[in-house]
Amino acid sequence: MSSAAPTAPDAAPEQAFRLADQVNRRPRGTRLLAAVRRHRADLLAALIFAVLAGWLTHGLWPDPGARILALNPEDQTLYEWFLAVDARALLGDFDLLTNRLNAPDGVNLMANTTVIALGVLFAPVTLLLGAPVTFALLAAGNLAGTALAWYLLFHRTLRVRRVAAALGGGLCGFGPGMVSQTNSHLHMTAQWLVPVIVWLVVRLLRAADPGPGTLDQAGSTRATGPDRRRLFTSAAGLAGAISAQVFIGEEVLFLAAITLLVMAISYAVADRDMARRALPGFAGGLAIAAGLALLVLGYPLWFQFAGPQGVADGMFTPAYFSADLSSWWTLSPLSVAGSDESARLTTGPAEYNTFLGWPLLLVAAVCAIWAGRRQLVNACVAAGLVMGALSLGPEVVLGGTRTAIPGPYALIGGLPVVDGALPMRFALALLPIVATLLVLAVDRALRSSGRARRLVPLAVGAALLPIFPTPLPTAGRPAVPEFITGGHWRQCVPPGGVLVPVPLPTPKEPWPMRWATAADAGFGLPEGFFIGPYGRGGTAAMGTFKQPTSALLADVARRGDQPAIGDEQRRQAVRDADFWGASCVALTDDAPHAEALRATLEQLYGPPTRIADAWTWRV
Repeated sequence: MSSAAPTAPDAAPEQAFRLADQVNRRPRGTRLLAAVRRHRADLLAALIFAVLAGWLTHGLWPDPGARILALNPEDQTLYEWFLAVDARALLGDFDLLTNRLNAPDGVNLMANTTVIALGVLFAPVTLLLGAPVTFALLAAGNLAGTALAWYLLFHRTLRVRRVAAALGGGLCGFGPGMVSQTNSHLHMTAQWLVPVIVWLVVRLLRAADPGPGTLDQAGSTRATGPDRRRLFTSAAGLAGAISAQVFIGEEVLFLAAITLLVMAISYAVADRDMARRALPGFAGGLAIAAGLALLVLGYPLWFQFAGPQGVADGMFTPAYFSADLSSWWTLSPLSVAGSDESARLTTGPAEYNTFLGWPLLLVAAVCAIWAGRRQLVNACVAAGLVMGALSLGPEVVLGGTRTAIPGPYALIGGLPVVDGALPMRFALALLPIVATLLVLAVDRALRSSGRARRLVPLAVGAALLPIFPTPLPTAGRPAVPEFITGGHWRQCVPPGGVLVPVPLPTPKEPWPMRWATAADAGFGLPEGFFIGPYGRGGTAAMGTFKQPTSALLADVARRGDQPAIGDEQRRQAVRDADFWGASCVALTDDAPHAEALRATLEQLYGPPTRIADAWTWRV
């Protein structure tokens, strides 16, 4: 007979409470250290991605204001201006129709890729350190953040080994298309919400599918209902993620939606029983998500398409922005094994979207055959074929030659919303699709004990090595005039007023927009680089019409010839200044043909006033 005292009925709960109390009393540093230990592998992956992203963009540091991406400086100038305008939300000075460009008509921010959410989120950085610093942080952060988000999705949703997930995340974040788009296309590289959207869609589907049912005591199958709470929270989260992505980059959201739609159809065809079980709840969840999202997005989307300065169509020609079929098996010039000669297969260095190379395509095809998980693999293959085919545009191009063979894009070209996306960017969806195939194959190999355990990871590594990215080329840029950086512009332009830089900014030469960026968009500019309704019949166009005085000054800046100025030109100069609502015209010494421009402006507006390093005319 035991001599131990009997245990009181409530002893176990008391011991649990004491243990919990001890845990809560544990110093915060200890708890933080324990959390770091638990997630050290994830933190290591995040560190590796951050270091790689920093290395690729290191040319912008340590002085982003003095450096610029050499392959696409025009768009970087535009995005830095976007970030400066977005940051004014922190000052209570923000509207979807901004008057800080294209005075007096303004610019519809929703109709332009203004990355509003990122600009507002990083507003403190922009206002304290300047828009070039924010741009450099986002250029690197988008790459690392996208890679990390896909890594977490692969590891936690597909339950694959971390090494496999890291390889897949790295391809998603640092693949040829992502590195290429980092040349100033912040709205295309900010893809770190896409894995969140995918996870929420998967979560919604799992909540909607009650399963095949359970057997009751009589041996009959009893169906179980969907998890309504999980279904609603998934729908609400999906609405939030979609809403945020709209204010970051609508084109990325569109591409993700098309890809998920194709994959969903593939799943439904492969498993019709699951489709019948899940369809009511899944459709209902999507309806809830759409309804909640419309509460947030209804007015901004109306403003984008039908509001002031809004545009309802795309302005880019699909035939021109189509992927060359041969570019798929070619290596990107921004990869270690790439060649500059292959640049002829696309429209520019920011659009190497399809350049996966034949080694990766070959290995991905083999992985698709061997990886297992057939439903997921088949869905990925179907989505990859559809998105790849759509990237070819309305007519297939091979080696720079148009073949007269119609591409699948011709079936959807001209549809609303579709014409706002460039065909060649459909290829960006192939990065996560191919990454998923590689992840599944590597994970299966690592779980095996045969030769595949070594051969598959080696083959995948060998296929990825040629497309390993190289640092983005950068160059120095001229300093912003002291007239701006020193705040001297306030002597001739009231806050929110209009300053006319000479020559005026254009889509091809937007450099004076850097003046407004350096001043935190404290003043407006006429004309500029933006998308507005200035095409034929009010369709979308890049930039606006030049006023006669602007055209005259642009010609002087281009040729250096001093034109004859008479009374009519002077009266027109006054009319144009009145049209712009201008307070001041400014010319700096570093302007092209500055002496000819100064002489012309003196004839138009009279003697100038020297303020810091600028000649100014009050008008």
